[in-house]
Amino acid sequence: MDVSFWMPLVMKMLTSAAIVVAASLVVERSGPFLGAMIATLPISAGPAYAFLALDHGSEFVATSALAGLAVSAATVVYMIVYAAAAQRGGVLASVGSALAIWAVSIWIVLGIRWSLGGALALNAGIYALAIPIARQFSAAAMPVSQAKRPWDIPFRAALVMSVVGVTIVAGRTLGPSVAAAAALAPVVLMSLALILHPRAGGVAAASVVANGVPGMVGFVGALTLLHLCAVRLGAAASLLLALGVSIGWNACLVALRRWRRSVRAGMR
Repeated sequence: MDVSFWMPLVMKMLTSAAIVVAASLVVERSGPFLGAMIATLPISAGPAYAFLALDHGSEFVATSALAGLAVSAATVVYMIVYAAAAQRGGVLASVGSALAIWAVSIWIVLGIRWSLGGALALNAGIYALAIPIARQFSAAAMPVSQAKRPWDIPFRAALVMSVVGVTIVAGRTLGPSVAAAAALAPVVLMSLALILHPRAGGVAAASVVANGVPGMVGFVGALTLLHLCAVRLGAAASLLLALGVSIGWNACLVALRRWRRSVRAGMR
């Protein structure tokens, strides 16, 4: 039994399930924006990088973080394609089309040797296009949630764990390059869509994913810091700092949203 593979897999399945279930509950109670802020935190990717550090050391983590910058840009492409497709499409068609475009994007990304400047330029270009597009899909409200069944939350957790497990095992089976992409695959966002789309409708589910696009900017900052500091400060300290950057960014987005609402309320 390969403990070095199965232990990180179980950890990632459990953390991803916890994130998605928590985010879906927040969405149903507080709206798409707060749920999106939870879903775009790197708590799912964090354990993957922690185990990489334990197995391969700080230099490998720094290199992986650089590759992750380019891969994360493909995640934003997935988010925009899903948000657009979900306006009229069903859950399988919307998630499937977004995953197909994501896979093509990953194939292109993995064929290029990225520098830090090149990866940041790629992200800048993607976000310059994605953020205005995401605004078109982010305003939908969440409909009143239906009464929950006793097995609802366990079902959500099992669904997410299944998606994560299949993604990572497929990545390992198909080779190291695919495994690297699978570690940063949008499994949390995909699982959230599989839960919310049938329950609340495609427009509402798209709103959650679209609201998450600005939150992904914090992930770019976290990966950049991890790449620059992993060797100098050590992987453990750099991972904590990277997590702090992402949490701090999303917290600022929440505070900014509340400030804007208070200003608008004061102007009435």
